[in-house]
Amino acid sequence: MEHVREPLLRHLVGAILRRARLRQGRTLQEVAAAARMSTAYLSEVERGRKEASSEVLAAVCGALDIRLVDLVGQAHATLAAVSEERGVRTLTSVADRPGATHRVRAGGPGATDRGAVVLAA
Repeated sequence: MEHVREPLLRHLVGAILRRARLRQGRTLQEVAAAARMSTAYLSEVERGRKEASSEVLAAVCGALDIRLVDLVGQAHATLAAVSEERGVRTLTSVADRPGATHRVRAGGPGATDRGAVVLAA
């Protein structure tokens, strides 16, 4: 069986952020200043060379006026499409089931509801 190599999350996230910035007609300098980070670091994130923390991603999303959940959703959709294309089974959340409601509970270990999917890096 051939090993299927999925794209790295940092590459997907960087590409999504770059597309959002370019659609807005903004420069790296403008967005980096609004996100309170260096232009060089934002460039590295956009090129998928740096694995940005959730705080950095939230700051860039805020600077671009997009929601973090939409960034993550786009990355998920892309990964799922790639996996489907290659015939790889993907993990879906409870919320993906028809008629399901989606609940998220913050907290430490053991704080998730039964049947929930927890992603960790």
